[in-house]
Amino acid sequence: MRGPHNIWRLIRTGATLERTGAMNVVLDAFEAPPALRFVARALGLPFKFLGYKGDPTMPPATRALTALGPAYIKFGQILSTRPDVVGDELAVQLRVLQDKLPPFSVAEAKAEVQKELGVSVDAVFSEFSAPVAAASIAQVHQATISETGEKVAVKVLRPGIERAFAKDVDAFYLAARMVEIFAPGARRLRPMEVIEHFDGVVQGELDLRLESSAASEFAANTKTDEGFQLPEIKWELSARRVMTLGWADGVPMGDNAAIDAAGHNRIDLGNRVLQLFLSHALRDGFFHADMHQGNLKVAPNGDIIAYDFGIMGHIDEYTRRVYAEILFGFIRKDYKRVAEVHFEAGYVPADKDVDEFARALRAVGEPIFGMDANKISMGRLLNYLFEVTERFGMETRTELILLQRTMVVVEGVARSLNPQINIWQVASPIVTNYISKSIGPRATLSDLAKTARVVSRFGPRLPALVEEALIRQANPPPARRESGLFRWVLGAVILGLTIGISGSLTLIAVDMILF
Repeated sequence: MRGPHNIWRLIRTGATLERTGAMNVVLDAFEAPPALRFVARALGLPFKFLGYKGDPTMPPATRALTALGPAYIKFGQILSTRPDVVGDELAVQLRVLQDKLPPFSVAEAKAEVQKELGVSVDAVFSEFSAPVAAASIAQVHQATISETGEKVAVKVLRPGIERAFAKDVDAFYLAARMVEIFAPGARRLRPMEVIEHFDGVVQGELDLRLESSAASEFAANTKTDEGFQLPEIKWELSARRVMTLGWADGVPMGDNAAIDAAGHNRIDLGNRVLQLFLSHALRDGFFHADMHQGNLKVAPNGDIIAYDFGIMGHIDEYTRRVYAEILFGFIRKDYKRVAEVHFEAGYVPADKDVDEFARALRAVGEPIFGMDANKISMGRLLNYLFEVTERFGMETRTELILLQRTMVVVEGVARSLNPQINIWQVASPIVTNYISKSIGPRATLSDLAKTARVVSRFGPRLPALVEEALIRQANPPPARRESGLFRWVLGAVILGLTIGISGSLTLIAVDMILF
């Protein structure tokens, strides 16, 4: 219930922010106006003694969120993907909120596994280790399947985590509503939608069947990608609160010394991790949205292994084309076209001046392209781009922000492997290839084929629609004139029939051309 009783939770939150010294950090990051600052301090300062102390060795924001518990830690992780909301500095601090909670006992984990799978843990696994990682929602154990001897990772949700999250999320909704009331300028950032996004992500992570499904879809999309692999989901050993997948053996992506010792080529790895991400985002529209070093390993054969599929990004086909055209326009320094794409997509209000916007984009692009090739940063370009679009009234788009944040993270991974990497040179083949397939005559034919397929599916319904219209004309309701409606319906049916027939012919022709 999102009622007044949640004020107590907000008071406890404000008190903890005050006690840990995080209040000013958070208010400054959000550029809170005086009214919102007054309300926030009123909820925290008088009750400072009620706040949790936290770990004094941590930075204030991470210290406060860690002290407040799992929901706040997860919220911090999600906010780390929104530098447009919290600012770059705080976003960087929040990204360290990984595996900060103490684990629950092995006995509790085994009880959860037995409850979910309906079998004794000892009957299924010959070995079941202590936790190897403990995060805000779940923890992971290494185990060995008795029947096959295969090593697997078993992810188990924390006991009672669903109820704990439900309580705190209700308080988050109240806080977002208060922000909208006391800080009208923050409405552009759509705080309620931020919380709804967070709620959706959490609900997905609280059902490990959905994470398993995401991993399975990701594996199907990437099965032909050379030098990339994913752990196999063990569906028979997975359920709502338990997820079992193959154990990822390899060197941590963040350990350059170990990578070198294993004889892997870091230059090749840096290029590959960037190209893989762009391929997944542009080609598939479904990408790993938490692709930092902690979720990546290098297999003994040199393949990149990705795991932890709790946060996945999805971009529809139209948005992918827009994103690719924006990148391609910057590569060609065609700022007018980049501006037009923003207007065509509706990202920038139509009452703004496209030429003025193009000049602002030139101010973004030219300084970057004046740098040495190995210093050009797509992450920096996207950051500058969002600053400009903010000035021109572009509303926040969660899917693009998530894409931008992941691009920045992946770029950081690539540069950690090879500081001299030329981001544009590595990305250009992927973007150019996508542009050639998605924009142009071949793409138009493909779009026509898809349209024809959709229209042709209505063919069997057309006779029934005609018959229904004729019956209505023959038996009109009293005191109503149906002739105009009849002519309209009959015309629409005939038009639909014509489109259906021509669409089917077009479909045949296009299929012959394409295939």
